[in-house]
Amino acid sequence: MKILFVSHSYPPIRGGVESQNFNLAQSLSKIAEVKTIANGRGKIFLPFFLPAAFFRMLFLMARYDACVLGNGVLAPLGEGVKIFHRKKKFFCVVHGLDITYANKKGFLPKIYKNVNVISLKKLNKLFMVGNATIEEAVKAGIRRDHCVFIPNGINPEEFSENHTREEMEKILKVDLSGKKVIFRLARFVPHKGTSWFIANVMPQLGENVILVAAGARVGKNTAGDEDDFANCEKAAKEKNLENRVKLVPNIAERDKKIVLNAADVVISPNIKVSGTMEGFGINVLEAAACGRVVVSSALEGLKDATKEGQNGFLVESGNADAWARKINELLADDEFRKEFGEKARKYTVENFSWEKIAKKYLEEIEKA
Repeated sequence: MKILFVSHSYPPIRGGVESQNFNLAQSLSKIAEVKTIANGRGKIFLPFFLPAAFFRMLFLMARYDACVLGNGVLAPLGEGVKIFHRKKKFFCVVHGLDITYANKKGFLPKIYKNVNVISLKKLNKLFMVGNATIEEAVKAGIRRDHCVFIPNGINPEEFSENHTREEMEKILKVDLSGKKVIFRLARFVPHKGTSWFIANVMPQLGENVILVAAGARVGKNTAGDEDDFANCEKAAKEKNLENRVKLVPNIAERDKKIVLNAADVVISPNIKVSGTMEGFGINVLEAAACGRVVVSSALEGLKDATKEGQNGFLVESGNADAWARKINELLADDEFRKEFGEKARKYTVENFSWEKIAKKYLEEIEKA
């Protein structure tokens, strides 16, 4: 099978979509012949990348059996090239924002709804990263049988490392003697629920509990989700939690792995925000692969990534009391966290390794 893979968001730019696209392309290349066209210069370079990618796709598709697009932004390119290569098959990986962005207010979302969503319908098959994304796609007029759910994957060896509390202390510049550390790894955007967690759950946790929230910030005038970092700072200040909340924007990859492997509990406290959603929740897999206990909101794509009692626990989204109870329960039992963390790591390796996920993609491509 010869596959042309196209991505508009690719490393060295960091993020969930970038990581997913990179690992999918690399994993597919081990079981098929793959040529990758990718933009690794960020969104500012898109006006140059999109037309260049279109013409490269137009000429290269003569030599390939199928084209896989990394997300919905590229759907119009796939539809356009398909006109000239009618016998070829075109697929698209669809993340949550690929659908919900069309529901936002503004000029760009309106264009996206009338161009990109329509283009998605004309491709041969859509690979949805979450079942919740399929439901949103159906609401947008996309046929259910046009969608296939394939979860995101992980390379466990990239995350699971041996790190100590002392290393984490150096990063955070905090004395962690007698402390418990909760880690939230995600972009600082509203639906990730970080500011909500600081304001509503942290006050119910013990004085020895520290929250470390790390991730990228959204630039001004960037299409998509809004920046929520200022609200996190405000919540910490209003609740007198400055000494117990550490906000780390744009954390270095090395530092991220140290905290992931040394924290006591990792959380994904997402909340429902109109116009956006969590397509999957790759951070759940990253944390579980490190042997951490993960607590996630029972919401959207997090329900696909977090398997109750297997690699984490699900708590009702927005229920601060339930969140506080679950976290206090876990922090009180060091032995349970150790045993469950190993169970979570094993389950994640067996069910979400990129080797297995890539095979699912190839099987669906071959069916078409």
